[in-house]
Amino acid sequence: MSAADKSLIVFQGKKIRRTWFNHEWWFVAVDIVEVLTDSRDPNGYLKDMRRRDEGFAKGWGQIATPLWIDTTGGKQQINCVSTKGGFRLIQSIPSKKAEPFKQWLAQVGYDRVQEIENPELAQKRMKDLYKQKGYSDDWIEKRVRGIAIRDELTDEWNKRGVESEREYSILTAEISKATFGLTPAEYKERKGLKNENLRDHMNDLELIFSMLGERVTTEITRSKDAQEFNECSDAAKEGGEVAGNARKDAEKRIGKSIISSENYLEQAEGQKRKRLPKIDDGKK
Repeated sequence: MSAADKSLIVFQGKKIRRTWFNHEWWFVAVDIVEVLTDSRDPNGYLKDMRRRDEGFAKGWGQIATPLWIDTTGGKQQINCVSTKGGFRLIQSIPSKKAEPFKQWLAQVGYDRVQEIENPELAQKRMKDLYKQKGYSDDWIEKRVRGIAIRDELTDEWNKRGVESEREYSILTAEISKATFGLTPAEYKERKGLKNENLRDHMNDLELIFSMLGERVTTEITRSKDAQEFNECSDAAKEGGEVAGNARKDAEKRIGKSIISSENYLEQAEGQKRKRLPKIDDGKK
């Protein structure tokens, strides 16, 4: 089964597209409507629902989020709902088919609760997801480690009075700028990315230096007991500078830039890795 097939769930013989967003599965709203109503025009049915149910219409923006989904015409932004949003959606659909669907969504929610109680399950699920997308085991281990390092840093920021998403973004951009000479937005532009996760399109060395910048930032933040945004900002710049200096030294010795414009939009990381030329080390 291909990676694209793994983004599908088959329910009562019909396919429901899904995507991973904000640490949980999100499901295509019109696919749910089609399964529960057998409507030939699920988009029109959904519009009628929003007209009929005033409460549902007002809350639509809170339960639905446009996300990039693979379609026959390429990736498109389609309204998706989380498990919680899915429950709200089926409440507005008068259908006998809703009950088994509710049980199915409840199972998805139960699995999520189990992962919260046992983080090892969540990590296994994450690794499986990356494998389905075609990433190699070596890359996955670095990516998972990078997520742990990132979480440790953001927890440290939170303890020290950094709370808003905007402040987190600024601090992250400062580490990235000092490490690579590029903010995350600039880096994504170089790689030709839009809404995709930048780190999911980094190669091994890019991930390693990202981890180095954030890990050193965590240590500097602790050693200097940085408090509030401004002091954490200074620590972020210093941590990024350490990683940036290491990157420049590595580039001199390797003889090429570590910063890559390559992405994994069309070809999976694992496939590209297989095509890399083997280095002759002289051993027989």
